[in-house]
Amino acid sequence: MQTQEDQLKQAMEQAASAQQSEDSAMTTNEEETSAVDTDDAKADIPLSIDELQAENISLKAQLEKVSGDAEKDHEQLVRAVAEAMNMKKRAEADVERERKFGNEKIIKALLPVVDSLDLALTHTDKNNPELKTVAEGIENTMTLFLKELKNFGVERLNPVGQAFDPNLHQAITMVPSNDVKPNHILSVMQKGFVLNGRVVRPAMVVVAKAVETKEPEAEQKTVNIEA
Repeated sequence: MQTQEDQLKQAMEQAASAQQSEDSAMTTNEEETSAVDTDDAKADIPLSIDELQAENISLKAQLEKVSGDAEKDHEQLVRAVAEAMNMKKRAEADVERERKFGNEKIIKALLPVVDSLDLALTHTDKNNPELKTVAEGIENTMTLFLKELKNFGVERLNPVGQAFDPNLHQAITMVPSNDVKPNHILSVMQKGFVLNGRVVRPAMVVVAKAVETKEPEAEQKTVNIEA
């Protein structure tokens, strides 16, 4: 009989403990729900005008900073692109200049050879049967040499009868002439050369000028004085 009472007592204590645990859990859930409801209520509360203005100022400052950084980055990009384009143009100009005038020193070194052939051809008597073959050989060599130079953009200047151009010609002296117009080239002392439009050596020329005419002296009048 005592044992049954102990068992009944123990069962009642377990039931009371279970009820207490259930009540505690319900209380915790109610507190959590109350806290969530409180947070939601706080979130639903509208901001004041001062808080809105402060937030607006902060967002505006951030926007201005981002805009300024973006503008600086854009300017740097534009400058970098422009510099790259300028470098490309300079490189292309250097390549083109080297292509056109890279052989200028070699051309200048070969000009005395052309002058020597020209001088030999000038002083060789083509009418002399013994020198005819020599003259033809020199002439053929000169023609071939000038042809090869032309393939590299070299042209010879022999401006006899042309108007004097200080950019292409170098005047040695001026000589009166009735056969050539004034300020035109009467003769060429040394032929010039041009490399792709650039003067390698100007032609040394004699320029014609007008012949001076003397005015006839006035006839002296004789005056007879009668005594």
